Amino acid sequence: MESHAWPFGQPLFIAGQDGYHTYRIPALAVTKVGTVLAFCEGRKHLASDTGEIHLLLRRSENNGRTWSGQQVVWSDGGNTCGNPSPVVDAKTGTIWLLMTWNLGQDREREIVDGTSRDTRRVFVASSTDDGLTWTSAREITSKVKKPDWTWFAGGPGGGIQIERGPHIGRLMIPCDHVVAGTKRRGSHVIYSDDHGATWLLGGAAPEPDVNECEVVELSGGRLLLNMRNADRNRRNRQIAISDDGGRTWKGQRCDPALIEPICQGAIRRYSWPCECQGSVILFSNPASVDTRANMTVRASFDECETWAGSRVLHSGPSAYSDLAVQANGEVGCLYEGGIQGPYESIVWASIPLSSIEHEEDQGDSAEKRAGAE
Repeated sequence: MESHAWPFGQPLFIAGQDGYHTYRIPALAVTKVGTVLAFCEGRKHLASDTGEIHLLLRRSENNGRTWSGQQVVWSDGGNTCGNPSPVVDAKTGTIWLLMTWNLGQDREREIVDGTSRDTRRVFVASSTDDGLTWTSAREITSKVKKPDWTWFAGGPGGGIQIERGPHIGRLMIPCDHVVAGTKRRGSHVIYSDDHGATWLLGGAAPEPDVNECEVVELSGGRLLLNMRNADRNRRNRQIAISDDGGRTWKGQRCDPALIEPICQGAIRRYSWPCECQGSVILFSNPASVDTRANMTVRASFDECETWAGSRVLHSGPSAYSDLAVQANGEVGCLYEGGIQGPYESIVWASIPLSSIEHEEDQGDSAEKRAGAE
């Protein structure tokens, strides 16, 4: 087996430590005052998606230099509480957290088939004190899940609040679902126009065979949905565009630049076109068509038309990730990575935007580094 160095960054959750067999499904948020919130699932006894799973959090008040101990945001005996999808309301400062639940003994395959004892349910919780404490989980399944959907999952990873245009202030969380009978997978969004008091079902991507997704706001009042490809014959991310605040989506296609081994990915706006850096949108995933490895952060400087910048955080085994822009301007990436396998730890990496190099500059940089050694 090929050997790899330990993943770049600081491991925040390490398999087998602090009472959990495995940690999975990272998600990030930066609060109104700049606190970084790192969420994940703590899988109590097994690495499996099934069984007793708690939703965990660690906080940093100094841009990721030091972190609090882990706290349990939500647990329910031996059942599955997971898929953290946070979004921050910039006006109120409230952090909203979408979460999903199922009986611990129900497997995904059974839920999709409709043979499970219960089904997949959707909940939200919130914090008004920068993530120190959280409300009890409130179920919203009937508001956001269609009756003929079996499976449902949020994100995983952070949602957004629309910053410009006619839908300014809208909170939006990307999700995925499976339709009963056909078992076709799809991506969709949910949203709130009243600061999280109520949540409504938004639009779905027009074509099936996509699932886990994240959303980013583009210029001109558009949104882009960036989706995991569920079609194993195509090894690229899929995208779709909305012109109406996420109520409908169109133009679904593959992005040839964003290769993937069928895995989750994250997308986040860093800056707008009118700002001093110009338009910058970030994307992270294991950039490989063959295996979950090569965790890479990419940058687009033209509203996701091309991806001219990239930086590899870990060339070895790696899988899910999430992105955030910190108060000090650095890019935060929380990702799964390890030496022998991708689920050995969840790692925090903080990097300056300038380190995500333009592709045409990478050869020169490599030569300069080689000359300095």
